[in-house]
Amino acid sequence: MLRLLPMKLKFSSMVTLVCLFAFSACTGKKGSSSSGGFVSIGTGSVTGVYYPTGGAIAKMINQKSDTYNIKASAESTAGSVFNINAVMEGDLEFGIVQSDAQYFAVKGEGEWKEKGAQEDLRAICSFHSEAVTLIAAADANVKSLSDLKGKTVNIGPPGSGMRTNAIDVFNTAGINPDSDIQAENLKGSEAPIMLQDSRLDAFFYTVGHPSGVITEASSGKRSVVFVPITGMQKLLSESPFYSMTKIPAGLYPQIANGNKEIETVGVKATFVTSAKVSDDVVYALTKEIFENLEEFKKQHAAFALLTKENMLEALSAPLHPGALKYYQEAGLK
Repeated sequence: MLRLLPMKLKFSSMVTLVCLFAFSACTGKKGSSSSGGFVSIGTGSVTGVYYPTGGAIAKMINQKSDTYNIKASAESTAGSVFNINAVMEGDLEFGIVQSDAQYFAVKGEGEWKEKGAQEDLRAICSFHSEAVTLIAAADANVKSLSDLKGKTVNIGPPGSGMRTNAIDVFNTAGINPDSDIQAENLKGSEAPIMLQDSRLDAFFYTVGHPSGVITEASSGKRSVVFVPITGMQKLLSESPFYSMTKIPAGLYPQIANGNKEIETVGVKATFVTSAKVSDDVVYALTKEIFENLEEFKKQHAAFALLTKENMLEALSAPLHPGALKYYQEAGLK
């Protein structure tokens, strides 16, 4: 049965629809070649670094909305794989994704083995380095990767970059995540309380440091430690998007070994879009990020080492023409 709306609500809804249609007519459809409108930026968990990164970009573009005729919002999502798929399907205009996810999408490997190469994926820039971080409860006696066997370990939800990283690390270390551990599929933001409640022995989290999730994990009664991720030479030689990195000492005083540098591997956070998003829109976002870089770097400690030059590293997809136009104007390409 068709249920009629109350007259007042019905009128309000009609006005809203008229406004939306008018806005679309002026600015163009989402994901179209139009040079304005509303754009969404896919990020990650609200407690990670991706979310404030997307928020900072949205804030910069919204402050110039009269200039560019663009409004932007940062959306919390399941992470890298989700963001790429959503960008390719036109549900998001932009996404922040790990460099390994970008590489696999372009090559049609990993999560995209069945779908094939994502030929419309386009790169804009890269951001901070992200360390594959392994945190364990001190009472679980996990001092190395091999000690994870038989333990309950969170590797992250399907569609997240950290899950891919965890599986890569396990495969390189000769650990089968399907049989050697009890794998959990929680979001990164859910892992700290589960660790403190003794429902996890350890969890992976790929993130730029310092991280609120890691701080939260170390703030309870249960003592926690960093577990080094070493012996990854095979992974580094076979996967060019990985590099050796270190978690700096002194960022987390409540972690038992937080006063030491911790060796691990890492990737980079990158900014992507679709070939279908207009050159003008991508140009505007690129310009605002790069011409306000010093202000952007103040938004999170993980951005401290960003330079205009290293923000063009770790990009596997072709540069979007809108981004390339700005880089050529700025003498970066």
